[in-house]
Amino acid sequence: MRVGWIGLGKLGAPMARHLAAKHAVLAVDRDPGRLREVPGAEPSDLAGAASCGVVITSLPDDAALRAVALGPDGLLARMAKGSVFVETSTVSPEASAAVRAQAEAHGVLCLAAPVSGSTATAEAAALTLFCSGPDAALERARPLLQTFARTIHPVGQGEEARFLKLAINHFVGSTAQVAAEALTLARKGGVAWETILAVLGASVAASPLVAYKLDPLRRRDFSPAFSVAQMLKDMSLGVAAGQATGVAMPVAALVRDLYAAQAEAGLADLDFFAALLAAERQADLDEP
Repeated sequence: MRVGWIGLGKLGAPMARHLAAKHAVLAVDRDPGRLREVPGAEPSDLAGAASCGVVITSLPDDAALRAVALGPDGLLARMAKGSVFVETSTVSPEASAAVRAQAEAHGVLCLAAPVSGSTATAEAAALTLFCSGPDAALERARPLLQTFARTIHPVGQGEEARFLKLAINHFVGSTAQVAAEALTLARKGGVAWETILAVLGASVAASPLVAYKLDPLRRRDFSPAFSVAQMLKDMSLGVAAGQATGVAMPVAALVRDLYAAQAEAGLADLDFFAALLAAERQADLDEP
């Protein structure tokens, strides 16, 4: 199957590589150098991608999605009636709904399919997808999505996948801030760093997320699997979604503000668990 792929960022590139190993992929990115990261794909442009029966996008934010998909010269206006558009990013329900409306106006089946996972799970083809949209769109896209996703959750016909992804990211983003405070308190009380992490990993507080982060924390490696800046964006989307739907989000608003302060403090490009560094600095703690 010929598949159009737009967006070759930290997650998009490994996802596209897995797809290109089994299907003909026409790849587009505003940075031509990124195309080298998907050697099995054919470099293309928006018109070429739009000619495919299925087009998948992996874009950084609402603005990028709107710029690529909407308008008289956008992707959706170029796609054939009956083709399938799949969007895998974390974007607002409002932007997603606008894209869905234009897709329907052009007879294009639109599937919201935000991914959950890290760069490591993307490389391992082990991502989780939350999918909402027409059943026919998911059934057409499923064999393609399974090349890079281990688990696919169908959750509705509209924007349900967007709300679920924001809810999960609220858990994930808030966990890092709680961990930063808790681990800093233990260090300030004189507990050795290795002991703190060993106990955490064996405690009721352990989770798949905590287990995944224990080794980087031991090595004090804050290379970005998902950056502070990215988590700030997602927490901001969650707060806005709460405001739009009448859901009080005081914890999400606090967590968003913490990430904003940490980004301004020079941590924006580090992994979101670098919240720990901010907490340690405030507590006047040196590196363990």
